[in-house]
Amino acid sequence: MHILITGGTGFIGQALVAQLLGGGHHITILSRGRHRDTSQCTYVRSLEELSSDSAPDAVVNLAGASLAGRRWTRAYKEEIAASRVEATRALVDYFESSAQTPRVLLSGSAIGFYGAHGDEALTEEAAAGRGFASELCQAWESEALRAEALGVRTCLLRLGVVLDREGGALRQMAMPFRFGVASWPGTGHQYLSWVHRADVVAAITLLLEDDSLAGAFNITAPGPVTQRDFCAAMQKHFRTLPAMPVPGTVMRLMLGEMAEELLLTGQRVVPAALEGAGFTFRYPGIEQALAAIFTTHAGERLP
Repeated sequence: MHILITGGTGFIGQALVAQLLGGGHHITILSRGRHRDTSQCTYVRSLEELSSDSAPDAVVNLAGASLAGRRWTRAYKEEIAASRVEATRALVDYFESSAQTPRVLLSGSAIGFYGAHGDEALTEEAAAGRGFASELCQAWESEALRAEALGVRTCLLRLGVVLDREGGALRQMAMPFRFGVASWPGTGHQYLSWVHRADVVAAITLLLEDDSLAGAFNITAPGPVTQRDFCAAMQKHFRTLPAMPVPGTVMRLMLGEMAEELLLTGQRVVPAALEGAGFTFRYPGIEQALAAIFTTHAGERLP
């Protein structure tokens, strides 16, 4: 299968590309950087570079500036929206102008779609929330769903916090623990809906291959945890002082609106649609996931 991937050089994209290449697929990666093509992987810097006689069978849309990349200034909010909403609009516009549309579009989104819901368990049937992150996800998903009118099977990937060894959110989350400081933001009772990167790749692979699956999918582990529980699980891998909170007022001063939406409130998201499709998580619990991340194949703890 010929698969076009946007964001293919990012944290999730790199692992996904490696998996798909191992499965014998041909990959085209849309990237602003310059990369060397291989026999199975081609890079393009714009949609206009795609060959009209080699249209993709499937598209995985993972492009987008990080929500946690830096403080949410007006300029950075515009950058985030352009990299997600406008980029997805351009992708579906490309489908409309093409002689052959892909069979399936898997388009990134996030659990920020739901906004703040306390400790309520949220399936894909839950209503959208309010705030910048939720409104961004709604606009982002709306652009992707335009592909349905073209006969393209469309899946929305509502991603939780993706964890793995080589980068992503865990790099920043683990930093205080590496310096011996165990903490949680605010009260610590807010939920963290997380997922191991290996399970993200496996879920995307399933959605690519199963023609019966469409709509929204929460890409989160079935065991969301509170921030306090996450702190306790991290402490098993680091020598730290007794845990203590970082007060919400401090978080707001440091990070502004981003702290309120991403750290001080949370969502207890469960992957009902994925599990209903028969998907089995390799890392359903946070302790299993962190053990895999912080332990080498020889059984030694990583520094």
